[in-house]
Amino acid sequence: MLDLTASSADLTAAIVDIESVSGNERALADVVEAALSAMPHLEVTRDADAVVARTTLGRDRRVVIAGHLDTVPVNANLPSRLDGDVLWGRGTVDMKAGCAVMLKLAAELADPTVDVTWVFYDHEEVASSLNGLGRLARTRPELLEADFAVLCEPSNGEVEGGCNGTLRVDVRVTGTRAHSARAWMGSNAIHAAAPILQQLVAYTPREAEVDGLVYREGLNAVGIRGGVAGNVIPDECVVEVNYRFAPDRDAELAERHVRDVFAGYEVEVTDIAEGARPGLTDPLAQAFLAAVGGEARPKYGWTDVARFAALGIPAVNYGPGDPSLAHADDERVPLDQIVRCERGLRAWLTS
Repeated sequence: MLDLTASSADLTAAIVDIESVSGNERALADVVEAALSAMPHLEVTRDADAVVARTTLGRDRRVVIAGHLDTVPVNANLPSRLDGDVLWGRGTVDMKAGCAVMLKLAAELADPTVDVTWVFYDHEEVASSLNGLGRLARTRPELLEADFAVLCEPSNGEVEGGCNGTLRVDVRVTGTRAHSARAWMGSNAIHAAAPILQQLVAYTPREAEVDGLVYREGLNAVGIRGGVAGNVIPDECVVEVNYRFAPDRDAELAERHVRDVFAGYEVEVTDIAEGARPGLTDPLAQAFLAAVGGEARPKYGWTDVARFAALGIPAVNYGPGDPSLAHADDERVPLDQIVRCERGLRAWLTS
């Protein structure tokens, strides 16, 4: 059993030491479910290896606070270890420190000023189709109904609003095969791809202000495929391009923009995920910012806040841990960030 009277730092160590690599979350989900089910003020629902705990106080507003239980594979970084005021171990950053803060507050806040839905979900670190939050959105959307959401992803204890969307395309150029000793008899597709790369080098990323935050876009080649053999002129070259687009654009506009940039070329969309507006103009969001302190920043990477945006729920990222250490073998979190995030969320939910 988890001791939810322990400090959030001690709770972090406790759940870090329950190995929960994606696909192996059950043991951790079991103890989370058992601990929260003992709280009379919470209505607890289990869905596969996701645990949802809700207050039902009849408040005018409801917020969702969510975090994933799984981690990337362990690499000689379990069990956790405390070195001074820094806790080391797999999942300390991504994102068991955030989940520990959620557990502590879920247990203690029996009378928050808004109704709260606490979501601990599975399979975040693997294919999107397996994501537990996505599964809940598809099969149990009523459990996620809310006016505002906080995802406790690592953000150095600062607020990162919404997120950029991401789009990947293959830009294809064709040619004619020939023996490389008689190159003039063919048409080199790799050479013909040079203008695509030149367009990307010359491209100026757009900056867009959304709900008071300025998101910077990016359009970059992230891969190139071509070639048949060392003595053959290639008849095909594919440049893989990633477009990170601001949340004021939906998938359709993002795709149209990329097709306009590469007009005249064959463009195939291989992956797309819309971003999320931060919704920071909402009074609930303003109260959140005032309670946790600091200034909101834009989230340039894609996170699960986009799943809330797809449900019409504005969302922000807010959690302890340096995101640059996520998935690293030297993953570690300062204890003061855990305490600071707990204090901020507590102030918001009780003010």
